Amino acid sequence: MEYRRMGRSGLQLSVLSFGSWVTFHKQISDNSADELMGIAYDNGINFFDNAEVYALGESEKMMGRVLKAKKWDRTSYTISSKAFFGWRGKENKPNQTGLSRKHLTEACNEALQRLQTDYLDLYFCHRPDKNTPIEEVVLTMNTLIQQGKILYWGTSEWSGVELMEAHRVAQHYRLIGPSMEQPQYNLFERNKIENDYLEVYKNVGLGTTIWSPLAAGLLTGKYNNGIPEGSRLAIEGFDWLKERWIMQDKIEKVQQLQLLANELGCSLPALSIAWCIKNPNVTTAILGATKKEQLIDNLTALKAVELLTSEVVGKIEAIMQNKPVIAEY
Repeated sequence: MEYRRMGRSGLQLSVLSFGSWVTFHKQISDNSADELMGIAYDNGINFFDNAEVYALGESEKMMGRVLKAKKWDRTSYTISSKAFFGWRGKENKPNQTGLSRKHLTEACNEALQRLQTDYLDLYFCHRPDKNTPIEEVVLTMNTLIQQGKILYWGTSEWSGVELMEAHRVAQHYRLIGPSMEQPQYNLFERNKIENDYLEVYKNVGLGTTIWSPLAAGLLTGKYNNGIPEGSRLAIEGFDWLKERWIMQDKIEKVQQLQLLANELGCSLPALSIAWCIKNPNVTTAILGATKKEQLIDNLTALKAVELLTSEVVGKIEAIMQNKPVIAEY
């Protein structure tokens, strides 16, 4: 396993990590979660990702039960939660969502209870909140750090401008700014990592814990001939994923990528994940495997990185035709 420092922080995260979005509670049981987290940990993964909204709190409860049973040294791994959407779904009332001091503080305390831990290593603002002053957000996160409830705070799906504003406020009040961001990044979704955050990397540093490196499973090739029963895109309530990803031009690109993976002698998922972590601005790519075989295959991405020569990367770019245009000032 390779470990990378999270932006300019001293924290080291495994370049591959394990997350629970969609899978925990909805697709897999405690026994499966226990097996998958065990395989991940035994292979050097030290970051496990979660959020209040995943399965409306049940995902964190499941991960908490597994971690309690594993009895791993707490200093040997990192866990996260995220706050914004709340966990009560349609039952959410005012102040049970967003980034107010009230919700961030209460959501943190609830996450600690569900995960059965004394502190969160990483705590994310799951989306930007236009209704809460950025000063309130930064000060609240700084307070949670001072209280020892969280160690690092970050954001998810914020823009580069919003990140720099958070850092401006933090520097002005001598508070701790965001250390990491969790954007989507894969062969189809590239702009934030490769374009929008360039000034952030350069000016203040930024760790990235990227999600959906396989584009909701599209980059596994399993949707090339329709949607298999029991797959992520077949789950009720995730129709928006289906509409976004299952488009003919994307399928055709995946089919071409599959041929390239065959030439290289690796799986398409491994090639796709390897492409993500080849980017030095990616701290860690979060895996969401539901089966032992999938996770073991995903882990081969560590070796597949070596196959990504400039020539191979050029072939991938020729297939994708979507490299972000970098704005010149």
